Parts: sequence; C-alpha cells; structure tokens
Amino acid sequence: MAKYGKKAQDKVEKAMHERKRGTLKSGSSGKKVKSRKQAIAIGLSEARRAGGKVPKKKAAKKKTASKKSSSSRSRKGSSSGGRKRSSSGSKKS
Repeated sequence: MAKYGKKAQDKVEKAMHERKRGTLKSGSSGKKVKSRKQAIAIGLSEARRAGGKVPKKKAAKKKTASKKSSSSRSRKGSSSGGRKRSSSGSKKS
C-alpha cells in the first residue's frame, strides 16, 4: 500500500519546480529555499494542510539524553583537569 497519495506527489512536484526557478520561499522568514530537502518538506507540509495522504511527522527527540552526556563531560573534565594542573605545578618547583 502506498505511503503517499496523488495530492502529496503533486504538491512536492510543484515545490521542487518552484525551487528550481528560484521562486520557492520559506514560510515565516520568506527567504528563498535552496535546499532540495527543504523543498520536499514544504511540499509535504502543504499536502498535509490540503488533506492529502501523507504520513505523520516524526516526533522530536527528547533532550534529556543530551543533558546527561553534557553533565558527565563537565564532571570528567573538571576532575581530571584539576589533577593534571596540580601535579604539573608541583613537579616544576
């Protein structure tokens, strides 16, 4: 069974055509779209609004995992960095 409907195909095709001509603009900022991927995303978004058959957007990843890694990095860096400085300072004098 097809994931995308005819309306989605038409909207993406139109967005890609506009991008090639240089007339496709992004939503809020109004800047010209140069990226192929962004043009496809705009076409799919328009198809969703028009009620076409398009799969749902993927959910954004949670940021809790990145906080854990950044906090462990800071702990490792501060403990090892302090040791190196104190030992090298005592050797010189």
